[in-house]
Amino acid sequence: MFSSFDLNHSYEDTDVLVSLAKLKNHATAGVTLSMKNLFGLPPNTLYGGEAGTENATAHRAPLHDPKGFENLKLPGLKAGRISAEPGWRVPRVTADLFAARPIHLAIVDGVRAMSGGEGPWCGEQALKATTPGVIIAGLNAVSTDAVATAVMGYPDPRVTRGRKPFPDCDNHLLLAEQAGLGIADLTQIEVRGMPIEKARYPYG
Repeated sequence: MFSSFDLNHSYEDTDVLVSLAKLKNHATAGVTLSMKNLFGLPPNTLYGGEAGTENATAHRAPLHDPKGFENLKLPGLKAGRISAEPGWRVPRVTADLFAARPIHLAIVDGVRAMSGGEGPWCGEQALKATTPGVIIAGLNAVSTDAVATAVMGYPDPRVTRGRKPFPDCDNHLLLAEQAGLGIADLTQIEVRGMPIEKARYPYG
């Protein structure tokens, strides 16, 4: 969806990027782990709902849904017809961000986390506190997130849209794997420490 992003120069200048994320579901991305954690990199002043102002604080709605932002020029957005559906856009933005700014160390905190969505706007009734009691870390974010997805009780992190945890969106782990950014196939990932079977904490 994007050929490039305009980001703060610190993301290019840094020698090592660590992504520290929670073990959570996401209403539009299925799961929000180390790769989805990069969604905050594009500055609100260029990619947010108030883009064009230095005091922009509105969230990155144009990345989710272009309706109402048709006149906004998102830096790096590819030309041509691009879907307006959030379940198509958010996974591709996630994979594109990871391609543009690779993660050197991915850490997913599952000591205490949450299922059912990413925040209270998903509906208080859907959200539940979780206590998997694990920390998942790896040197490739695709593989780390695949293992984390399996720990959440989803046995195949490579499933396509329509199956949990991606009922209404495309699978950004699979998109990243298809782009050559890492491996999401659990049979090809070396897991050290506690095996997935013992760490599993079903999120539903």
